[in-house]
Amino acid sequence: MPNKPSKSALKREHIARQSLGESLIDLSPEQLASIPLDDDLRDAIVAATTMRSRGALRRQKQLIGKLMRNIDTAPIEAALAAATRTDRRAKATFRRAESWRDRLMADGAAALEQFSSEIGHENPELRALLADLPHCRSRDERRQLGRRVFRLIHAELQTEVQRQVS
Repeated sequence: MPNKPSKSALKREHIARQSLGESLIDLSPEQLASIPLDDDLRDAIVAATTMRSRGALRRQKQLIGKLMRNIDTAPIEAALAAATRTDRRAKATFRRAESWRDRLMADGAAALEQFSSEIGHENPELRALLADLPHCRSRDERRQLGRRVFRLIHAELQTEVQRQVS
């Protein structure tokens, strides 16, 4: 008599597959497109994203778990891990950009020197924006300047991250 998995082991495996399927529901359409899925499973996941009824969503998640019983989950897990890594990297870059914006807006030239040494070059457009900072009269002007500074910093940091990844 071959060793067949116990009923409890099968149920744990089913729950793990269903949980993996549920994590796919939370992905953006772009991230979902990058994951190798068969058409039935992709359609079930897309349908689940539009459901608002708790009962219907629960049944849809069970269907996703059932559809995942017959497929190899290793490629899905690898693609999901890569998407999660990319998402974490993007969030970290965003937080760094916010931090640098706050430092640059508060400290000015001293913080700009530190930022320039960190990215490896000087950004003349950023220097010009910070030079305009003392001339901002209203809170709205200062806020708009802060947004422009943030966009420049974020672009620089994204370029740096892409160079590190490549």
